[in-house]
Amino acid sequence: MTALKTKTIPSAKRAIRVLIVDDSAVVRKLLARELARDPRIEVVGVAPDPYVARDLIVSLRPDVLTLDVEMPRMDGITFLRKLMALFPMPVIVVSSLTASGTRTAIEALDAGAVDVVGKPGSSYSVESLSGLLIEKIVQASHANVKRVAPRSVSDPVKGQGGQSGGAMARTTDQIIAIGASTGGVTALTTVLTALPPSTPGTLVVQHMPAQFTSSFAERLDSLCSMRVSEARDGDLVTMGTVLIAPGGKHLRLRRCGAQYLAEIRDGPEVFHQRPSVDVLFESVAQTAGSNAVGAILTGMGADGAAGLLKMRQAGARTLAQDEATCVVFGMPMEAIKCGAAQHVVPLQDVSKKLVSLARTNA
Repeated sequence: MTALKTKTIPSAKRAIRVLIVDDSAVVRKLLARELARDPRIEVVGVAPDPYVARDLIVSLRPDVLTLDVEMPRMDGITFLRKLMALFPMPVIVVSSLTASGTRTAIEALDAGAVDVVGKPGSSYSVESLSGLLIEKIVQASHANVKRVAPRSVSDPVKGQGGQSGGAMARTTDQIIAIGASTGGVTALTTVLTALPPSTPGTLVVQHMPAQFTSSFAERLDSLCSMRVSEARDGDLVTMGTVLIAPGGKHLRLRRCGAQYLAEIRDGPEVFHQRPSVDVLFESVAQTAGSNAVGAILTGMGADGAAGLLKMRQAGARTLAQDEATCVVFGMPMEAIKCGAAQHVVPLQDVSKKLVSLARTNA
């Protein structure tokens, strides 16, 4: 495809028209207020997500766009790639994930952003951010931006649905996925009751008949600092929540924009199990990638070993319960044998290790 150059040079007699795209109402208000202090800039609109932004871009024709990365319905990098493929314009990515040199910053620049800056509380204070961002907006308004060939994306103006496929390189939200079988009721109770309410959203598959999972979740909810419930299709996976796979159904993780959601589906049994640990782990590998931690606890058979390996290969941190504390060492043993488990941990240390690995995001 021939590169299309679009030169956006506002007249010296008018201000630079800026559209702010961020899901946080506080950030939108803050940026609009600070940018409006400079007479060279006019904030013509604000948008809480890319879908609103899409319509405002068409109607308002801004000179420069400021764009967040983590947003519902569609993440900023995905939107940026689509925008630059069809309607190229100067974009400055403003996110807590785009500190200088991070992988997300490189992705943003590769997708066509003119520049990237960190949000207040990440790389800059409010005062330093506003001054820096104003100068970057002035510079960006004179940029020659090129159409960037799309990478397997749909039309951003005609795009269908809000889900973007694959895992973001890095997010501020982490996911913990745990699988267990024989002996798992006691093991999960030990692990989950020791997790603080600030623990990342946690998905659990315990091999258990359908009539038992709801009462199991209720019992755990009464014992844990985190909120525990049987997973329902479309449930948000957020910090401080534990979702237990319903018996007789598979639990998967999916992403809509920068939000993680539970997906409940029928399907064939895997290793004679439904829910299956492998089904959960494979979806986490695909959807969360390096933003996840996986743990396989006591249980008979091999369910979860292949999925945990896929998680590790996708950059997630992984662990298995050690033999001495397992009721049945089958599932952890298979995970260790195939190289899926980076760490082998006694049951009493699993909670602490999960929290530590989630904070590492390495």
